[in-house]
Amino acid sequence: MATYKRRGYKPKDKKEQQQADELQSTTAEVFNTLDETASSSEKWIEKNSKLLFTTLIVIVGLFLAFLAYNKFVTEPNELEASNELAFPRKYFDEAATASTGIDSLLNLALEGADGKYGFLDIAESFSGTDAGNLANYYAGTSYLKMKQYDKAIEFLSKFNSDDEMLGPVSLGAIGDAFADINQPEEALDYYEKAAAKKENEFTTPLYLYKAGQTAMNLKKFDKAEKLFTQIKEKYSKSEQGRDIEKFIAAAKYAE
Repeated sequence: MATYKRRGYKPKDKKEQQQADELQSTTAEVFNTLDETASSSEKWIEKNSKLLFTTLIVIVGLFLAFLAYNKFVTEPNELEASNELAFPRKYFDEAATASTGIDSLLNLALEGADGKYGFLDIAESFSGTDAGNLANYYAGTSYLKMKQYDKAIEFLSKFNSDDEMLGPVSLGAIGDAFADINQPEEALDYYEKAAAKKENEFTTPLYLYKAGQTAMNLKKFDKAEKLFTQIKEKYSKSEQGRDIEKFIAAAKYAE
């Protein structure tokens, strides 16, 4: 154990003298090493000062370029795309409440008219914007309503969102498209993804129920029971939860 040495302290014997000399030597070596390291660092900085300065200029330049790109390219594109989206949205919304001519309205929404962009044009021309991404969702949903399932799957698969409603609904719509072309395995996969995407009181029980029904049709009764049981345990007050006991029983005792 080291012993504190007072100023002016004189070693009592040769052993203490030797220890004092060794401590002094070690301390000197440490300081010499620090001096050498500092000196080497200074020399390296001096030698590479031009490179360091150039690198700093490049980093600052890239940062300023990024800000300028956002200001003068990204933001105007976002605004333009958002404005363009208003025209096809009008026909899409009309189709949702119309009793006749639905496909015609949806075609106008998809293709555009009178020199205005439709969802397809917006999705392609503004692919890097939020509005371009949203155009994929509307295009996919339009094709789903028109029973063009392959195109519905294509465009809905391009859409990506963490929105609590749109995220699950877009995945569920892909599930619906697969179900309508008699691909239940794929439908089940997307219904489960939709249920898990953003848990909430509306979309989660809806897609758990659809997944459960699809699992029943596939004779995956254990999976169906688990899916229906999730509704019972977490979403019993939802529309799907009202009569969920009978679906659990049907899955449990199915052969």
